[in-house]
Amino acid sequence: MFNKKMISVFAAGVMALSLTACGSQSSASTADSASSAASSSISGTVTASGSSALLPLVQAAADDYMADNPNVSVTTNGGGSGTGLKQVADGSVDIGDSDVFAAEKLDATTAASLTDHEVATITMAAVANKSLGVTNLTTQQLTDIFTAKITNWKEVGGPDKAIVLVTRPSSSGTRALFKKWAIGGADEASNSALETDDSGTLMQTIQDNDGAIGYVALSYLVNNSSVTAVAIDNVKPTLENTYNGTYKVWGFEHMYTKGSDNAAAQDFIKFITGDTFSAKMEAMGYGVASKMSSTAVSSHK
Repeated sequence: MFNKKMISVFAAGVMALSLTACGSQSSASTADSASSAASSSISGTVTASGSSALLPLVQAAADDYMADNPNVSVTTNGGGSGTGLKQVADGSVDIGDSDVFAAEKLDATTAASLTDHEVATITMAAVANKSLGVTNLTTQQLTDIFTAKITNWKEVGGPDKAIVLVTRPSSSGTRALFKKWAIGGADEASNSALETDDSGTLMQTIQDNDGAIGYVALSYLVNNSSVTAVAIDNVKPTLENTYNGTYKVWGFEHMYTKGSDNAAAQDFIKFITGDTFSAKMEAMGYGVASKMSSTAVSSHK
């Protein structure tokens, strides 16, 4: 049986527990509010343009970032690395997306005025029409194809069919990377009739032309088997092979800024390179720069 003293102590204990619980809920609520406030404290607009290879990643990051930061508007466009670098240099956009270093597309003085942010790595793959049945080429064969020394697929084990090159414009960073690491710096033959810097258009063009070959970023091949990704010297274009250094056709993806006045742009880039977004980055076919082996990195210096 409870006496009055015991009841009084019990009531006091219940009240203390209740106050503690309320305090905890209040603290949690305050923390949530602070977190929400922190996530939405950035405001403004961010404009980015450039690399079509990087565009899907930037668009996905923009969607996630704006969901966390409703007071920021991020607008992204393609147009090629050269275009993005030119536009960020002249102040037309806040961020210039590029597959190559700015110094490869701009004069030294202009390039030096920009700040480089290496946000990911990109793997480039030669892709051919599936009907050809060509799954592997040597570096020499690939070079001879893209310089038009080889003009028929039968010369590399394919059918007796003319090779159709689907090419990129000179402003393309994808073209610059492919030229440097896939065909040893050789001058690529042009095909103005089938030239595009839109990777989606290039994929469709290769699919529609049964003698066609071109090249795209690995990100365009994720969950897409409409074309054949061609191995080079028996090494397949995969993230794993890029990380370990056995696949050589890759480069860093850059987001260039000019000055540091736009806090939203700086915060957006920080978001892309953060741990939270890295899982989505790999799922989309892009590489996390910190995962590159020292062998792979040293080979590209």
